[in-house]
Amino acid sequence: MTISNTTLKYLTTTHIGEKGQLTVPKQFREDLGLGTGSPFVVLRLGDGLILLPEQQRFEQLCQKMSATLTNAGLSPETILATLPEARKRVFARKYGAIKPNKASKRRRAGGQHE
Repeated sequence: MTISNTTLKYLTTTHIGEKGQLTVPKQFREDLGLGTGSPFVVLRLGDGLILLPEQQRFEQLCQKMSATLTNAGLSPETILATLPEARKRVFARKYGAIKPNKASKRRRAGGQHE
């Protein structure tokens, strides 16, 4: 996992509001491109908390997955080619096997209707 900026710096102190809300200092919000409603992961480390913007965590996960797949010799084309079969397996696991009804059998047999 690559971290783009490992600088630890103190900016200010903040307080927990009545509803348990924290205010992220403006400079950090601007530097990280965070807006109202930006999701965060909250991690506990001993007696402290770590706030990690969800977007950053997602990007790190994507980078890690990409590196793993590349190291395994898999190209994007190879992975994309597996999607139709993977979709069928997921659908069957969630909803059961597709059982064609009489109408769909007739359509496949040449569009005959009763």
